[in-house]
Amino acid sequence: MCVVVPMDLWERIRALAEDAEDIADLERFEREDDGLRYPSPVAVTIVEGMHPLRAWREYRGLTLQALAALVGVSKPYLCQIERGKRAGTTATLQRLATALAVPFRALLPL
Repeated sequence: MCVVVPMDLWERIRALAEDAEDIADLERFEREDDGLRYPSPVAVTIVEGMHPLRAWREYRGLTLQALAALVGVSKPYLCQIERGKRAGTTATLQRLATALAVPFRALLPL
């Protein structure tokens, strides 16, 4: 079956369809948004290969020693986590996340 419609009507229908798709996409993005935002300097350094813990620590202006003291771990242990030599316990990562004011998942390697 073939239907012929005037061009101006077709343009309006097409615009409405595109608007409906845009609205559906926006609703989906809002529904799936986890709220986690990365400042540009943190995102860039993580994409370049830096461990997220180090990226956030440096962004917050903390030394290894200062962050280690805040969460009650040794500086070498923290360094091993940042270098990917150790994963760190869930409890330690949670304390680090709290100290850095970021969600736990923001410290997990990509």
